[in-house]
Amino acid sequence: MSSIEIRSLTAETRDMLADLLIETVAAGGSVSFMHPLSRQAASAFWDMSLEAAERGKRAVLGAWQGDALVGTVTLLLDFPVNQPHRAEIAKLMTRVAHRGKGIASRLMRAAEALAVEKGRTLLVLDTATEEGASGLYEKLGFTLTGEIPDFALKPHGGLTGTLVYWKRISQPATA
Repeated sequence: MSSIEIRSLTAETRDMLADLLIETVAAGGSVSFMHPLSRQAASAFWDMSLEAAERGKRAVLGAWQGDALVGTVTLLLDFPVNQPHRAEIAKLMTRVAHRGKGIASRLMRAAEALAVEKGRTLLVLDTATEEGASGLYEKLGFTLTGEIPDFALKPHGGLTGTLVYWKRISQPATA
């Protein structure tokens, strides 16, 4: 596998992001959508997400292998004034053919580094109980808080719980 480059995404990548989201949902990924996911709905989601990123309310990072977008993660940054210290990980997705190659770990480390750069000291996330990425998150140092049963519908139907995780992260060094 050639090298992977992680970088912030912009509106020009919307169609590639829509393809990735549709593929993830079709493969059973529990990322807030049901199968079949229309291109219109996927594109509308990424339009909203990328516009929020332009306003600094979130960051959308992509993993590139050459000209191909092979993964993405979103760092949510827009929280109430009493929570300026935290960020949330959302929409971690890797193309099916690229799973198990360390791309999700690279995306998560980049999101964590960006959170530190933004002055955040706490990351939170949740993942589906069934077929979620709990093993990855635990390997990356996240602590399981607990499970909420019957939290959401799976993309192909039926309920799944969610596992809630957190991780303290470092403050950036001050000069």
